[in-house]
Amino acid sequence: MNPDPLHVRGVRLPDATGVELWVRDGLITYEPVPDATTVGSGWILPGLVDMHCHAGLAADGAVGPELTERQVVADRDAGALLLRDCGSPADTRWIDERVDLPRIIRAGRHIARPKRYQRDVAVEVEPVELAAEVRTQAARGDGWVKLVGDWIDRDVGDLTPLWPADALAAAVAAAREVGARVTTHVFGRDGLAAALAAGFDCIEHGTGLDDELIALMARRGTALVPTLLNVEENFPGIAAGGEAKFPAYADHMRRLASGAGARIAAAHEAGVPIFVGTDAGGALAHGRICHEIDALIRAGLPAEYVIGGASWRARDYLGRPGLDEGDPADFLVVAEDPRRHPETLADPRIVLRGRVCR
Repeated sequence: MNPDPLHVRGVRLPDATGVELWVRDGLITYEPVPDATTVGSGWILPGLVDMHCHAGLAADGAVGPELTERQVVADRDAGALLLRDCGSPADTRWIDERVDLPRIIRAGRHIARPKRYQRDVAVEVEPVELAAEVRTQAARGDGWVKLVGDWIDRDVGDLTPLWPADALAAAVAAAREVGARVTTHVFGRDGLAAALAAGFDCIEHGTGLDDELIALMARRGTALVPTLLNVEENFPGIAAGGEAKFPAYADHMRRLASGAGARIAAAHEAGVPIFVGTDAGGALAHGRICHEIDALIRAGLPAEYVIGGASWRARDYLGRPGLDEGDPADFLVVAEDPRRHPETLADPRIVLRGRVCR
């Protein structure tokens, strides 16, 4: 059943044009629709995008539909109407049938080596099997594949990369063959350098960035999703928990956390494309995209750039529509210009799939 026609008026972002916008049959139109109900006025922007979250995942592994629904409802109610799920062991395809839940772009399951990631989260393979597993997870996802690039090596007592260079190169080639992009969880410099050498499309976390790697990412247009809130809130606890057995690892994690904001700001200055992702679904709760926006602004990134990286720029990067004629009606209306008043994003009018849900 098609939703009732809607009407909003205000200033459309990112072009800052005054518009009247209607919703008919769940789609945006700029032609007047008779009998449409006016549901808001203010600043209109495409629905927010959480570029790194995990639907159906909790700290101890996969969760069932009931908890998954609560997770994505929290995201929706925070204004995140499109989620890039960066790895989950749960089957969340049922969400696609729900008109009241966000849209999801999946990356299949995390791919890691045996005993080199969180238990019961990743599919675990040896390097010789990596390319084949990339093809498998590309078929399970929606155009993205996610590798774990580094993790603690208990024999070494510190972060080390998981994969040799030839396996990473084969993984990227396999992804290209099936039309997928490839991203990686990576904390330290060595794993980050290896991913960039292999030609990865996107870096998750990226706390090991230095000037050389920032320049390389900028030249290549490699995207960064820094998940700064996760770094700020969880790295100290991770370090403390590992300090007794792995003091070098604990020190490394603290150093990565202490400079994260400055490195993100340097990456932005150099021209690295930066997007907003929360890493919700493990140690962090869902529904915190506005907190991640605030964290990146506090790190020194311009508010307009950050909000674009959580809305229209993110949608462009993912190949998803915004606010053009005929686009799906997934948008927010807020009281003030969010580029100058980011706090206004905490209280939006939300239209998802042509229906008012807040």
